Amino acid sequence: MSSKTILIVDDSYSLRQTVALALRGAGYEVLEAVDGKDALTKLDGRKINLVISDVNMPNMDGISFVKAAKLLPAYRFTPIIMLTTEADKTKVLEGKAAGVRAWVVKPFQPPALLDAVAKLIAP
Repeated sequence: MSSKTILIVDDSYSLRQTVALALRGAGYEVLEAVDGKDALTKLDGRKINLVISDVNMPNMDGISFVKAAKLLPAYRFTPIIMLTTEADKTKVLEGKAAGVRAWVVKPFQPPALLDAVAKLIAP
C-alpha cells in the first residue's frame, strides 16, 4: 500500500512541524508550503490526497488558495481541511462555499485532526 500524501499550508513553521509530526507518525507522506502561493506551486500534477491549510497567511490566504486549487482539474476533488484560529461563522461559510470539507480550530488535538484526515481519505 502506498502512503497517502498530504500538503500542509501554514505560515507558522512550528505549526507545520507539529502537524507533519502527527501525520508522519500515522504513516502519511507530508509536503509543506508557507502560504497559498507557495502551495499552488506544489500542485504540479503529483497526487495529493488531502490539503490542510491555514486561513490567515501572507501573500495568499487560505480561502483564495482553496478557490485557486479547485480550478485545477487534477485537484478539483482533493479534500481540504482548514486548520485555523479563525472561528468566525462567515469565514467558515465562505470556506465551505469555496470547497473546504472540514474546519478544525486551533489549538487542536492531534488525534482529532488525524480523525478528520482519516474520514476524508480512506486508506
